[in-house]
Amino acid sequence: MGCTISPILFVMAMEVTLKAAEGSAGPANLDSGCSMPLLKAFMDDTTIICSKEDETRRMLTRLDDLMSWCRMEFKPKKSRSLSIRRGKVDEATTFTVVEQQIPTVSQESVKSLGRWYDSSMKDTRRGAETLELASESFLAINNCGFQDKFKIWCLQFMLIPKLLWPLSVYDICSSTVEAIEAKINKQENGWGFLRVFQTWQCTAEKQS
Repeated sequence: MGCTISPILFVMAMEVTLKAAEGSAGPANLDSGCSMPLLKAFMDDTTIICSKEDETRRMLTRLDDLMSWCRMEFKPKKSRSLSIRRGKVDEATTFTVVEQQIPTVSQESVKSLGRWYDSSMKDTRRGAETLELASESFLAINNCGFQDKFKIWCLQFMLIPKLLWPLSVYDICSSTVEAIEAKINKQENGWGFLRVFQTWQCTAEKQS
């Protein structure tokens, strides 16, 4: 979807629209007795979670009608569908919105609410991608031409938060985490982290 109005007004409009669509289906109940919310959204990134196929279709139809009333529409090409039956991905079940078929995650992976989804439903590849991200980021920082103390600043305030996000949302094995930690320690030693830290500490003591 696209909208040129204020982000605050857009979020308020989306909240009202999603609330109006919640009555189209019941909560997605799990075997453990817990239930998941029907709709999860951030701005225009919306995720529908239903336990039955017919409820999912009713929800999509209801959302399509509400978006049309708001003079907006979903973009099927940017959307993805995933159907799971008895613990396995069901390729035969597809869904439509705006009278167009929504591609499945098997056809194209999708990033929803900060997390990538594909047909494997596993996080094995995400660990390797995070490790590769760390290597490429360190290479970029080393080639930026900054002094070592500023490289440490880039590590602390830019790279580490960027690495912590995938580590918090994906199930990444401990060996990959240890490899990332080893890269960080190696770069810190190469940039003279202890020397820079001691210099900052001495400067702070003199000022105090």
